[in-house]
Amino acid sequence: MRASQLPAVADALRHGLALAVFALAAPAWAEAPHPWVTESPRLEKHAYFSNLKSGDVVESPFVVKFGLSGIGIAAVSRPVSHTGHHHLMIDRELPLDFTQPLPFNDQYVHFGKGQMEAVVELPAGPHELRLVFADDKHIPNFVYSEVLHIEVRGPSGRDKAELTRRSVDILTPADGARLVPPFLLGLHASGFNVSHTDIKDDNTGHFRIKLQTAEGKTELIALADGRTQVWLNPPPGTYSVGVELVSNAQPARSLGAAPGRRLTVMAR
Repeated sequence: MRASQLPAVADALRHGLALAVFALAAPAWAEAPHPWVTESPRLEKHAYFSNLKSGDVVESPFVVKFGLSGIGIAAVSRPVSHTGHHHLMIDRELPLDFTQPLPFNDQYVHFGKGQMEAVVELPAGPHELRLVFADDKHIPNFVYSEVLHIEVRGPSGRDKAELTRRSVDILTPADGARLVPPFLLGLHASGFNVSHTDIKDDNTGHFRIKLQTAEGKTELIALADGRTQVWLNPPPGTYSVGVELVSNAQPARSLGAAPGRRLTVMAR
């Protein structure tokens, strides 16, 4: 089988064997989900690039941000079921054998601490990037991204350290959005590691969402299973939304917080 045929084969497997394994399993929440949390209407697990799209032209070095749907992150320090961590593939096809661990080299970059982004340095010219999600043994679990085609124009002259910062961000929805539920709340952490709460490593936490109604009632939603996005179905109304990354080792400590947003949830 040619390597170029793998995306089609893997898609068939994902919508067959992999979908049966994952979709039929109970949701892997670390604790009972909040009643406003609902499952994704797409019932699909996939990785994606949250800050780049095919056709983008960049200068090196540049930041690559990892997005993830339908499954949570966990660092490799201990096994946690229904989780995994990101791997960035640079100018490589999808692996031919999804039962074998991914190799360690410059074209298979592992993010076993639970990182959600990387600063990448590549030579000028066209490049292909892929994300593959894998378990603590680095064995892919049929969660991966579409191929990203980018062009590196050349060096920017910037140091990698200039592009490294610590922040917690709400990716979607936009501030002031008017939404019909259910809607997706997408999150990102730069300079921190994100993991299921079973992982107690330093600089590692999970997202906690605070929704406050116009009447002042507050609802807290912890993504204790390491998820980085969640579908919400709250009652109609106006909400202030806050997000913080809570330390797994010290639950009373906030590692960082995102700027707040205001949302209006419309009646269906």
